[in-house]
Amino acid sequence: MAKIDREKAKGAAKAGAAKLKGGMSGFMTFIKEQNIVGLAVGLVLGTHAGALVNSLIDNVFMPPLGLLLGSAEGLRGVTIALGNTGAVIALGAFINDLINFCVLAFVIYLVIKLLKLDVKK
Repeated sequence: MAKIDREKAKGAAKAGAAKLKGGMSGFMTFIKEQNIVGLAVGLVLGTHAGALVNSLIDNVFMPPLGLLLGSAEGLRGVTIALGNTGAVIALGAFINDLINFCVLAFVIYLVIKLLKLDVKK
């Protein structure tokens, strides 16, 4: 009886291995056909481009604006106090993040235009 169970187990293992191999083949085909590698590269480059744009804005553009507005912390230091409660509205931080978003969106737009990725095929 044990010998029959071993034979069934071996057969099931071979069938499972064949299904797994077929599944991996299908997965690799999916990666190649859907250009997943290109998507991954774009994601990594986009993340680092965002960090570069944030650094440019925080370290180059915002300090002169903060100087003009009288804040040593750059634009992020501009706040509005709400009475004697100690609560503040961080208006400068919001404006800084808004500028970051606008510049990053513009950079992405330029890259898409320069690489002609907006052309429909």
